[in-house]
Amino acid sequence: MTSFKDLGLAEPLLRAIQEEGHAEPTPIQAKALPLIKNGRDVIGIAQTGTGKTAAFVLPLLHDLVTQPQKIRAQKLPAQKLLAKSCQALILVPTRELAAQIEEKVRDYGRHVRHSRAVVVGGVKPGPQVRSLARGVDILIATPGRLEDHVSTGALRLDRVQSVVLDEADQMLDLGFLPAIRRIMSKLPAERQTILLSATMPKQVRTLAHDFLRKPAEVSVGPTSRPIEKIEQTLIPVSSGQKRSVLVDLFKNKETNFEKSIVFTRTKRGANKVCQFLEKAKLRAAAIHGNKSQVQRQKALADFKKGRIGILVATDIAARGIDIDDVSHVVNFDMPNTPEAYVHRIGRTARAGKFGTAISLCDGSERKLLRDIEKLIGGQIQRVSSEEGVWEPEETKPKSRSRPGRPGPRSRRKSDGGKGQSKKKAGWRPDQSPTQSSKKKKRFKKRSKANPQTATAAPA
Repeated sequence: MTSFKDLGLAEPLLRAIQEEGHAEPTPIQAKALPLIKNGRDVIGIAQTGTGKTAAFVLPLLHDLVTQPQKIRAQKLPAQKLLAKSCQALILVPTRELAAQIEEKVRDYGRHVRHSRAVVVGGVKPGPQVRSLARGVDILIATPGRLEDHVSTGALRLDRVQSVVLDEADQMLDLGFLPAIRRIMSKLPAERQTILLSATMPKQVRTLAHDFLRKPAEVSVGPTSRPIEKIEQTLIPVSSGQKRSVLVDLFKNKETNFEKSIVFTRTKRGANKVCQFLEKAKLRAAAIHGNKSQVQRQKALADFKKGRIGILVATDIAARGIDIDDVSHVVNFDMPNTPEAYVHRIGRTARAGKFGTAISLCDGSERKLLRDIEKLIGGQIQRVSSEEGVWEPEETKPKSRSRPGRPGPRSRRKSDGGKGQSKKKAGWRPDQSPTQSSKKKKRFKKRSKANPQTATAAPA
């Protein structure tokens, strides 16, 4: 059995690992860590909760131990050149993931002399600028705020030796990709690039090769498959019954919902679900992009410490958040992408523990469900609910339009469903068809009374 000592890690790191209670490396750590430590470009794919963060944090810290001059920049003649720079850059999609990785760097690096900084949005930039002024060894950042500091001259990227894209499938999607391209273009050509994620769609893999040179690919377990220690169930519900079913689940004495994350598709939906749970006397808090950083940090802290039992979140919390002892994940809304399902349910059953994932699915979400089951390679077990089951799929009969005549769709498009053309009714943008008809009637009456006024119709 491989041990951390067999991986060639420095003694200060081995001490920290032992203090953290880790006996042996996980499969992704055992395979990826030596490659990263030796400077290879790496694409790492592993299921959620398998220790991907340590797989890249430990080699970065090991590099600082073995090259001490890089962590004592103040003694070097080139001190001014190292100001406002970083040696290792870790890019993440969310603020919460940045904070979590910073915590791992702190824990594993407790016996290693190093400097680190976190650069994210939602907080004042002043303290971040001051922390970057002397330069840092490891910088954890979200793309938007990182670009802000680069544009103002508070940060330079020409000294970066290693760059990590955590949750790479999201970092390289259409939303983040332009910013990632701009950032990568400012990095030195001679650098190490590491991509890690639980899922790696083909289109993302193609984009990834634009940034890597002869990468070694490490894949642990079936790609995009949820880990076996998660019990997955699906409850078919009628439209409009989700909230009552959700409350019934949490109030069921037979189930032990200790710490639960409820996922919604929208920020507004998260707020509504949270309010509904609170009205049912359940302790809950919402976390999403419209919340301030202080509010998000407080909600996470209360959840971690057990002051609240339910965290209602959008997919912002599905990416890499490592919260101990999450017993249940509930998909109140089915996610728009099947990959998001894998990340969501991966918030439970972490570090070898068991967990439960429950999905509430109404008839309008069945296509999303089919995509998810195709990705994970099997059907999710159905469980009936007292509130109802799926309504029959809407099978509206196709309109039988006669040749040369518009069907209901084209008629609705041309006249707003009124059955007659607005143009023919004398409609103008500033008046309704009814107003126009009344105006024409008044005009006709005036015309009969005074024929001279009938020379032109109203405009």
